Amino acid sequence: MNVDNERYVVGVDFGTLSGRAVVVRVADGAEVGSAVHEYAHRVIEDRLPGAGACLGADWALQSPQDWREVLRHAVPQALAASEVSASQVIGIGTDFTACTVLPATAQGLPLCELPELRDRPHAWPKLWKHHSAQPHADRINALAERRGESWLPRYGGRISSEWEFAKGLQVLEEDPEVYGRAERWIEAADWIVWELTGVESRNLCTAGYKGIHQDGAYPGDDFLAELNPAFAGFTGKLGRELSPLGGLAGRLTARAAGWTGLPEGLAVAVGNVDAHVTAAAADAVRPGQMVAIMGTSTCHVMPSDRLAEVPGMCGVVRDGIVPGLWGYEAGQSGVGDIFAWFVETSVPASYSREAGSRGITVHEYLTELAAAQKVGAHGLVALDWHNGNRSVLVDHDLSGMVVGQTLATRPEDTYRALIEATAFGARVIVEAFEAAGVPVEEFVVAGGLLRNRFLMQIYADVLRRPLSMIGSDQGPALGSAIHAAVAAGAYQDVTAAAAAMGKRIEAAYLPDAGRADAYDRLYAEYRELHDHFADGALLHRLRAIRNEGTA
Repeated sequence: MNVDNERYVVGVDFGTLSGRAVVVRVADGAEVGSAVHEYAHRVIEDRLPGAGACLGADWALQSPQDWREVLRHAVPQALAASEVSASQVIGIGTDFTACTVLPATAQGLPLCELPELRDRPHAWPKLWKHHSAQPHADRINALAERRGESWLPRYGGRISSEWEFAKGLQVLEEDPEVYGRAERWIEAADWIVWELTGVESRNLCTAGYKGIHQDGAYPGDDFLAELNPAFAGFTGKLGRELSPLGGLAGRLTARAAGWTGLPEGLAVAVGNVDAHVTAAAADAVRPGQMVAIMGTSTCHVMPSDRLAEVPGMCGVVRDGIVPGLWGYEAGQSGVGDIFAWFVETSVPASYSREAGSRGITVHEYLTELAAAQKVGAHGLVALDWHNGNRSVLVDHDLSGMVVGQTLATRPEDTYRALIEATAFGARVIVEAFEAAGVPVEEFVVAGGLLRNRFLMQIYADVLRRPLSMIGSDQGPALGSAIHAAVAAGAYQDVTAAAAAMGKRIEAAYLPDAGRADAYDRLYAEYRELHDHFADGALLHRLRAIRNEGTA
């Protein structure tokens, strides 16, 4: 085939610290060029930019300008690296972390970009890991349970502080003026598509998983008014028409074409979530294929042909991953973040110096030491709640712990125990699905942590099942490109596009029976610890004392 006649699509993945663009061949999913642009503001956690207002505990904001800069820099650079002509590109798709949500005007202007609101924290986008809305989520859950709201079981019995309603209620009660000025309360996944097309759209995925949209409706105004009379009508800020995944959201505007270097009028796919598009990238869109996207946190997504109530799941949404199937989501709030925290705060400088002299990272050095141990030799068991618990407890005010430490405990002991804790947390999720009658037929791993072979083997041993691997280092961006191909009409649906363009290595890691038996014993101790502290009483009191001391 003449290269001039080949067709390509662009996928753009907006992550927590950076955005990545990849140029992908429509015929077979070959990735021919990519680029990354780091966010200038990264995560805004302490105070607003420019020595602005101080933020409270558990805040996490972002800047919309950082997202625009990804379009201006990463997309043209990826296109240049691919040596593909812009005229050969037929579509662009995007994905975002979720729930990353922002208040905006009816024209789509973020409120934080209005001069008079720039120094108001609640005018800025709230990143997925903004957890200070936990008290508001607790009230929503308590009221929904008391009223017997039919949607609550679809979310495992509890909605998260990370989601649209909890964050919206927090804005209303802590800054009513900003709430009143917000004509739109919109996921960043939809806002960036608005920037590309000039047309507002709302995707089915974020509405279902993060916006409590079930069976064609949001929670009613009577429910919202019982939370706060001024909260009635909140769903009017969310938009009513939902677009299917893989659908055509609109066409690239002249302004966005100037940013990206792509042709005006290009097909733009409906927005989506980073974890959910990764299922397509791994060609794991059939019932029972659970994809764990492992990075700073882990998100577990799985299509299924059956509807069930899974305790502590983040949600089950019809057509939420691929059309025609129920899409389940669960997750762990901290995984890679926990390992990074330990290296940054708990490893002596001597370890850094020795690792540096050998040209390896501290993570790699600790992995070497930990891998030399037998299962259980460190005598430790940890809880992986350092960033709260997303599934199955849905409580972001929980905190982590390590039990069994002595004066002989070494850094590599604790490091290994933390890795094992995240694997145990994943096993809790898998067991919850299967106990609810939703079988996990294949466990597929994606994300940055794939590079740690030791960690992958621990997961295989703890889960007692083979691990398959995505065949791409850029799963979300590839998944967005696959959705772009569908939106552009190159494939009939996401399933067909995933089969042609997605990549997966089956059974890349196999469990070792001896280690798996040993991990069963440790897992039993983990479950006892997990269940003992699940009510959060002690951990909540400690967090309250901390917050008072840092106020």
